Amino acid sequence: MGIRFGPAGNPPSFQAQGYKSSLDMPAWLRAQGLNAYEYQCVRGVHIGETTARKLGEVARENGVFLSIHAPYYITLGTTDPVFREKTKMHLLKSIQAARWMGASPVVFHPGTGGGKDRVGAMARARELLLEILAVAEDMGLGNIRVAPETAGKPAQLGNLDEVLELCTLDPRVVPAVDFAHLHAAGQGALKTVEDFAAVLDLVESRLGKEAVQKLHIHFSPIEFTRAGEKRHRTTLDDGYGPDFSLLARLIVERNLTPTIICESCDRQVEDALVFKALYEQIKEKAGD
Repeated sequence: MGIRFGPAGNPPSFQAQGYKSSLDMPAWLRAQGLNAYEYQCVRGVHIGETTARKLGEVARENGVFLSIHAPYYITLGTTDPVFREKTKMHLLKSIQAARWMGASPVVFHPGTGGGKDRVGAMARARELLLEILAVAEDMGLGNIRVAPETAGKPAQLGNLDEVLELCTLDPRVVPAVDFAHLHAAGQGALKTVEDFAAVLDLVESRLGKEAVQKLHIHFSPIEFTRAGEKRHRTTLDDGYGPDFSLLARLIVERNLTPTIICESCDRQVEDALVFKALYEQIKEKAGD
């Protein structure tokens, strides 16, 4: 499989052309020249089996790779037994929907818990994630990969080291590296090719070459404050990083085949095409 580009969710431009159903997205994305789609369950998993299976079918027909973003309500490091059970429920429902669709991975935020008891929160996160994976196995869903996503605020659980630590628990756990979030949490940390290379090198050193070869990536320009992520921006907004061309250079140089999901605000398809064009320009120049 080669590199993939696509959006997180359905952009306004899709709806502006008269489309309403996510079932229309794969063919529409193919017509745009994109081949990935991250289905959004961020407010809860509301898709039924029939629709999910149909979405998977039309995605395969159109050569569009599916992933799922699980609900925001997940918090692996919680001490609250009620939130603990809700976290299990949200992630398991997402895994079930992924099975119906044939989607992979299930991306999720590790959640809150990055305060004073960060070590304890990580211990609880590891324990709960393993418990969820065991239940998924019992449900016949043991082949579905889940992907903790790097957080956009230092106060949240899920810095790069923590995400990679969770990924060492089980082969079914793979990283979702959101470069915008890393940039925001690090107060504009990704400024040079070397900054991006350090991220890729750390993933490879901790998880192996295949993990970085097929990395699941989120990318967009982002606005941040001293607390980290404020909001996702677009390529039309001047002055916001990180710069995708720096990452694209490394993807070309290292011959990587990631999936790149664009989360630009309301321009996730348009900016995915911008990123794809940048990658293709750099690849063509490298081949000269």
